[in-house]
Amino acid sequence: MRTAQSGDTVFIHYIGTLDNGRIFESTTDEAPLRFTIGKNEIFPALEREIIGMRPGEARNILVAAADAYGPRRAENMLTLGRDSFPADRLISVGRKLRLEFNGRAERVMLVVEVTDAHVVLDGNHPLAGCDLTFALRLDGIENA
Repeated sequence: MRTAQSGDTVFIHYIGTLDNGRIFESTTDEAPLRFTIGKNEIFPALEREIIGMRPGEARNILVAAADAYGPRRAENMLTLGRDSFPADRLISVGRKLRLEFNGRAERVMLVVEVTDAHVVLDGNHPLAGCDLTFALRLDGIENA
């Protein structure tokens, strides 16, 4: 039986979990994820583990934080004066805000702290710093 190789389009189902067992994403109730190995559509570390798998084969694959969304970075945290926002703008912990920097780049950041004096925003990916485990099944392969 053929195995998955670089350049193949493959179909996978997976359940992604964190170290504490919390599910962060799953395709169990959806169509399988379709991607082409080698086109950087998923984490390269995950692609490397799928190469050589056969349709129907299942594996638990650990992707270290460094090979996923990277570490949490202090430079992605931003503290602004509360007066930087309109007084009537609802700012609360857990809310996402879209900010424009230098009139160009927009970035979505998560509000992690609010006081009368300041607002602390986190621009890290929610899964930054987390090792990710994928309970994965290769459902099919299309030839390149």
